[in-house]
Amino acid sequence: MIANSVTPADLMPLLPELVLVGAAFALLLLDLFVSERQRGIVHILAIATLIAVAGMIALDVGGQGTVLNGMFIRDTMADVLKWVVCVISALAMVYTWSFLRERGLYKGEIAVLMLFSVAGMMLLISAGNLVMVYLGLEMLALCSYALVATDRDGPLASEAAMKYFVLGSLASGMLLYGMSLIYGATGSLDLAAIHAATTDTPILLTGMVFLVAGIAFKFGAAPFHMWLPDVYQGAPTPITLFIGAAPKLAAFAMAYRLLEAGVGPLDEQWRTLLSGIAALSLVVGNLIALAQTNLKRMLAYSTVSHVGFLLMGLAGGGAVGYAAGMFYAISYAVMAAAAFGTIVVLSRVGFEADRIEDFKGLNARSPWMAGLVLCVMASLAGVPPFLGFWAKLAVLRAAWEGGQIWLVIVGIVFAVIGAFYYLRVIRAMYFDEPEGEPMMQREDLSLRVVFAVNALSLLVLGIAWNPIMAWCQKAFA
Repeated sequence: MIANSVTPADLMPLLPELVLVGAAFALLLLDLFVSERQRGIVHILAIATLIAVAGMIALDVGGQGTVLNGMFIRDTMADVLKWVVCVISALAMVYTWSFLRERGLYKGEIAVLMLFSVAGMMLLISAGNLVMVYLGLEMLALCSYALVATDRDGPLASEAAMKYFVLGSLASGMLLYGMSLIYGATGSLDLAAIHAATTDTPILLTGMVFLVAGIAFKFGAAPFHMWLPDVYQGAPTPITLFIGAAPKLAAFAMAYRLLEAGVGPLDEQWRTLLSGIAALSLVVGNLIALAQTNLKRMLAYSTVSHVGFLLMGLAGGGAVGYAAGMFYAISYAVMAAAAFGTIVVLSRVGFEADRIEDFKGLNARSPWMAGLVLCVMASLAGVPPFLGFWAKLAVLRAAWEGGQIWLVIVGIVFAVIGAFYYLRVIRAMYFDEPEGEPMMQREDLSLRVVFAVNALSLLVLGIAWNPIMAWCQKAFA
């Protein structure tokens, strides 16, 4: 018993997660003792916690290694993804504060729920065991359901939260059933042991299919995307920003851990499934997005198409494919934060700025803001030299080298089609006459500065994208 006991030194790789969870509990208690007007303190401390945890990861505090008999794995891939998750989540919390406060929706538990969501993502990213996968996934999901229902009196929020909860529970059940089949076939919950014991048997193939279905739902890939448009439209915009950006990084890590580290010997079969889901996502996401007039629904369907590109990298397989998929996940998280941040910055009480027609004549009213939105839309469309172009190029190359020539052709065709609905926003800003009341500049200078940095980073990172790709390649070297 003494030989098998866990010492504090053994838990050092878990230190960022322990600090995050400890801070979340402390802020939950602090919120009980502060007045309504002092809630900003809790929010600021939550942002500071995320920045501190990101700093710990960047400085390699605690070091890499495995904890709890391989249930938790801290490696280079985990550190890179966790760092980006913390930064994107801190960004989302900056967008959240003024938006929800103006509408009387802000509660202290929102910051705490976001911290626990980040903790779930970090556990999911480092999962080395099926139990840890499910623990991190449900921690993230349960907090996300509550965040979506923030505006309980909103016409769409309650419906969106209920749909998200019901369909999310169904997907979790499918994933859990797949895990149970794999456990029954291999006799182990450890992903490394499962990899060693995996053979081409019917029960393992069935379990693998259920795993892919669960992963596709968490990504929001077609045909498991039915929850995405309603949730994105119904949730308050900063909450949509949070659940639409950071969890994609955790979903990528989950896919890699379960498919490559887990049932890796069945790669020929799951790569075929991922290829089909990627192609369907590209077709469905881009074609339906063309018909949308609501910007949040358009971005929701464009998310489906972006997931198709991300899965293209995973379907390519190998170190090149995984690095490309990870690069796309990071790039999309930054782009999604900027896209929904556009709506947050331009909205005000009574005007949500969530329709494409709301952007008509924006250049005539605010050339600076129109230029920032142009950076966001051009990057999402994959226009060089913005970050989105290099992300698409990386996954197309990975799919080509993985022998998925037909998928590359589908990707190129629908990348061109998908550029059209982003260009509609640009056309509305620069070529249409202004309509309705002029968009008011927000008094919150910090929000405007953060959005400007977020939008311009898409151009800067597009020019200097090599270091990011080098980090991703290092993770799978």
